Amino acid sequence: MIKEEHLKFISNIVGDENLKSEKAHLIAYSYDATKARFEPDAVVFPRHEEDVSKILKYCNEHKIIIVPRGAGSGCTGGALPSEGGIVLSLERHMNKLLEIDMENMLGIVQPGLINMDFQKAVEAVGLFYPPDPASQDFSTLGGNVSENAGGMRAAKYGITKDYVIALRAVLPNGEIIKAGKKTIKDVAGYNVAGILIASEGTLAVITEITLKVITKPKFKKTYTGIFPDVNSAMNAVFKSLASGANPVAMEFLDSLVIKALKQKYALDLPDDAGAVLVGDVDGNSEEDVQSQLDTLELSFKENKSSQFIIAANTEESNKLWFARRNASPANMIYGTKKLNEDISVPRSKLPEALAGIYAIGEKYGFNVPCFGHAGDGNIHVNVMIKDKTNEKEMEDGHQAIREIFQLVIDLEGTLSGEHGIGLSKAPFMDIAFTNAEMELFRSIKKAFDPNNILNPFKMAL
Repeated sequence: MIKEEHLKFISNIVGDENLKSEKAHLIAYSYDATKARFEPDAVVFPRHEEDVSKILKYCNEHKIIIVPRGAGSGCTGGALPSEGGIVLSLERHMNKLLEIDMENMLGIVQPGLINMDFQKAVEAVGLFYPPDPASQDFSTLGGNVSENAGGMRAAKYGITKDYVIALRAVLPNGEIIKAGKKTIKDVAGYNVAGILIASEGTLAVITEITLKVITKPKFKKTYTGIFPDVNSAMNAVFKSLASGANPVAMEFLDSLVIKALKQKYALDLPDDAGAVLVGDVDGNSEEDVQSQLDTLELSFKENKSSQFIIAANTEESNKLWFARRNASPANMIYGTKKLNEDISVPRSKLPEALAGIYAIGEKYGFNVPCFGHAGDGNIHVNVMIKDKTNEKEMEDGHQAIREIFQLVIDLEGTLSGEHGIGLSKAPFMDIAFTNAEMELFRSIKKAFDPNNILNPFKMAL
């Protein structure tokens, strides 16, 4: 527990209204999308960078744990106060769009700004910020940077790291640093911004983000392909892209997901569909968009697609996308608990990866519906637990996850494409990294945070 004298000192920095230790606030900031719960000792809402600096300096001197937090929408427990301490919430005050630099095509934001609010602001002036995590309506840009969030548009446009130009951050000792510049090129010194991206708040507290934006494409179309089986669909993914297709998104639903969507939402999907690919193409001319669609259609049909559908308008586009956006909740028809992992493999390994995943599910008797961002090799794997109160079933589920992770690593993939490691994947880091690599990670953590006060024990650090 934090001593009262510590809370009083911090209250003098931020004001009584910005420090909360009542039970209701502690509960509200004790969980994220994982539903695991760890209550902090207090919640603090810094007003600006100077508050963050003073708070970290004091907490570092007194060995008080600090856990930075955005919207708490993370899927791996990265913002959970698993060891107590103070949750440093950046959502209340540090949530502003500071500047849209039209000449240099940059946006400068505070970490608490909601992703979608930024997208809307830049689109209003004809610009475009592509990273679109599923949580875009409520996740913060600071959280996106801390987890290196992806999204459906990653197939063409990349992920958060591809748009971070520079950062301001506060080190655990209270010192303020700048990482990166507004320039397109910058090879002076180590890439500290690159180290902070995806560091899950374990190295520093990000206080300002400079993001690259691009011009908004003028035309966009939605397409979908129906396949007889998963293997055909996965072959169509990497073969389409190798043939020159460049879709904004290429999302995947397997037969279990399709069945769940038909049952839960009564969607009009073919009964014999073994897999569905859905996505968008965009461009600055209708001819460019049509050329992309022609390439996709040809490749899909060469890989056994029975139907290739192009949405005629926004309403039809929304109908095609409804299935993908509701895949996750639909899967709950298969059980009472979902062990959801976001593995990623090279696109050419998708057929082999999914075959292996289904074999592991069959070995343990689990339904394992899969969906996700096939265009960039990132698949959401869902081991469905029928009865979460059954201890043996839960043990088998976690063992299945470990075997899936091992399969993915053997295929030159990774434990996470966009959700991060946090608490929930930390026990599996030994699968993906050697002792030497883990010691390197720990040495970086120690260099930034020698007293281990900043979000400790995440990523097994």
